[in-house]
Amino acid sequence: MEQLLDILKKNQLSVTAGRKKILELFLSSPGALAHADIEKNTDAAFDRVTVYRTLQTFVDKGIIHNIPTSDNSILYALCKDKCEQGHHHDNHVHFICDKCNKTICLDDVTIPEVRLPKGFRPKHAEMVVSGVCDDCK
Repeated sequence: MEQLLDILKKNQLSVTAGRKKILELFLSSPGALAHADIEKNTDAAFDRVTVYRTLQTFVDKGIIHNIPTSDNSILYALCKDKCEQGHHHDNHVHFICDKCNKTICLDDVTIPEVRLPKGFRPKHAEMVVSGVCDDCK
């Protein structure tokens, strides 16, 4: 609970029931969460718009980051300490299991450097690897 309150205070966010519950889900989850997962695990205590706005606020503040999927949906995962408002530094690979759909951040695997043509400036890079996780092998 202390970690949860520290994250909200550090990001100058008021402590609301919705923010606490959603952040608690991220802190207790070993992998990424979909909007539907969050709605399901909040026991309908918060409407869809509240969940969406909370997720967007957390992304904007650098608390969570987006993970693209092959079906163009979005998953969310907790950022590491070096992320901040407007500056995500989660430059790592994400793994999605083809069997159970579990999605995890591979923090120790960085995205390879991409050499862009002269004058191009990268803003963000994403790499998603799919396969079979250790639990499903």
